[in-house]
Amino acid sequence: MKRLFLSLTFLLALTTNILFAQIATQKSPDGKLELLLFLEEGQPSYSVEYSGKTILEKSPLGIITNEGDFSTDLTFTGHKTSSVEKNYTQEKIKQSTIRYEANRLVSSFEDVGQRGLEIVFQVSNNDVAFRYELPQWGERRACVVEMEATGFKFPAFTTTFLSPMMGAMGAFARTSPSYESGYTNDEPVGKPTYGNLGYVFPGLFRIGDDGWALISETGVTSQYCASHLSDGTKEGLYRVAYPDMRQNNGFGSSGAQLSLPGATPWRTITVGSSLKPIVETTIPFDLVEPLYQASQEYRYGRGTWSWIVWQDQSMNRDDQVQYIDLAAEMGYEYILIDALWDTNIGYKRMEELISYAHSKGVDVFLWYNSNGGFNDAPQGPRNRMNTSIARKEEMKWLKKVGVKGLKVDFFGGDKQESMRYYEDILSDANDYGLMIIFHGCTLPRGWERMYPNFVGSEAVLASEMLIFSQDVREKEAFFATLHPFIRNSVGSMEFGGVFLNKILNRGNKRGQIRLTSDVFQIATGILFQNPVQMFALTPNNLTDAPVFLIDFMKEIPTTWDETRYIDGYPGKYSVIARRHGEKWFIAGVNALEEPLELDLSLPMLAGEKVELFYDNNIKEALVTSNKINKNGQVSVTLQPKGGFVIKQ
Repeated sequence: MKRLFLSLTFLLALTTNILFAQIATQKSPDGKLELLLFLEEGQPSYSVEYSGKTILEKSPLGIITNEGDFSTDLTFTGHKTSSVEKNYTQEKIKQSTIRYEANRLVSSFEDVGQRGLEIVFQVSNNDVAFRYELPQWGERRACVVEMEATGFKFPAFTTTFLSPMMGAMGAFARTSPSYESGYTNDEPVGKPTYGNLGYVFPGLFRIGDDGWALISETGVTSQYCASHLSDGTKEGLYRVAYPDMRQNNGFGSSGAQLSLPGATPWRTITVGSSLKPIVETTIPFDLVEPLYQASQEYRYGRGTWSWIVWQDQSMNRDDQVQYIDLAAEMGYEYILIDALWDTNIGYKRMEELISYAHSKGVDVFLWYNSNGGFNDAPQGPRNRMNTSIARKEEMKWLKKVGVKGLKVDFFGGDKQESMRYYEDILSDANDYGLMIIFHGCTLPRGWERMYPNFVGSEAVLASEMLIFSQDVREKEAFFATLHPFIRNSVGSMEFGGVFLNKILNRGNKRGQIRLTSDVFQIATGILFQNPVQMFALTPNNLTDAPVFLIDFMKEIPTTWDETRYIDGYPGKYSVIARRHGEKWFIAGVNALEEPLELDLSLPMLAGEKVELFYDNNIKEALVTSNKINKNGQVSVTLQPKGGFVIKQ
């Protein structure tokens, strides 16, 4: 009897423990995605399930500040729930009209000093987002967030598609990190990076046959640092990590100085049984609002730039005239005049060149070096963006001569100091009616919506490395099949591609051989989304490229009203559909070593007449006109390192 009583007591205690451990849950509006919140021995954690399958196992929560540790010894003080509904339009992202619906859970905690902390979750049909909100603590109106306990623990059988964080003060002229690394490819969790530097956002995870998850963050402003993922453990745990202290030549803190009440950026988890929700998510923009009004209506579009193929030697007036003429012939809105224009052309002659561009109906973007004191990049103009006084003086001149945008290069870190710099450039540029592209930079984190004049960031192993690296040329198709599922899924990606030169240099006769087909190249113009795209076409392409490809590039849009996942697997192949107005464009590329035959369901094109651009088995570009059957079924063959485009 005594043994039975002890057993019952143990079971009762165990049951009570389990009930106490789980303190709240929240489901998505459709009920498929579920967040579970726990508190065990004062430590908060959460897990995520989708359609009854575990996506994230119990994962840690909490932050550590200079005022106290809010990851342990916490007491749960209650929670409240509500719903969130939001409709908005956004011309610069993958969808133009968005409806966001989520269920909200606000969970409240106190530390041993009875100081409060709220963890706010929003669960939409395929996204879990959460952040920490800190109130004012008595008279304390400021604190420093030193690190986070936040983690993402995946089942041990999960595989990863992750890009390693670059080391600080390395690469060209000590300009790294610049988010320009390759990717793991379906590798098991727990693989360490060189130097244990972790992985950049976003990170893609395949949870076996149970689903997919994309991890990222959004809403990073001057009020916080940007973050990344730590190296994973063999048990599948990745934590939120703050910037390396060595970034920006050691200047600035690795944490975040926060005014109270205040909040961290949002951590986002996009989940699906297929890759469709990953490709189509708008969660980076759903959670944020514009930080200021646009000073004018900004015009997006296409551009040419000489530097990508003709390189530094093209930074002279005569070559820029050729590229202005190319832009005019293509009907493009812009030319980007890249580094060294200040010394090779000069300010006075640049004014004349800008006037010439305007006479041809072409507007101008100019390149600038971001540097003031944190790397050794020598290209000019230098020291014109790094202080408020110099920046405003330069922007006043830029507005006077009719420049429409800037490409600012060579940022080197994710510290709060850097986030302030990005925001200062954007805010000042808006005052002068200037759009901004960032290059050699960090991932944009909701910036398309937050900053009206932001029109793209590189933050990817982009087109310039195809010029410089044989290894990158060999992996071009592999990387192209990753970007729609990872990097470009969470933000605009200023890639600078679509090469129609067979040889990637000015002569187009010998040297760096392009290994992908012409149709592959035009397909990336659809696959890669950015509201302003500087294409890698050269003046000789007007006569040495197939006329039908040039005609296609004359009509290619850069803004989209709708984006749909059609088919694909990261690192193997990718097929994406995008709609501009009433016209659909479907593009696919193949990274495999053999032809790929696909049967695609394209109901939006049922019964429609279309043009099909494709490759034959010797990589010749061909085009045919077809009528899609009434069921919207289409069969296509993608050649190795080739592609296709269907244009309505």
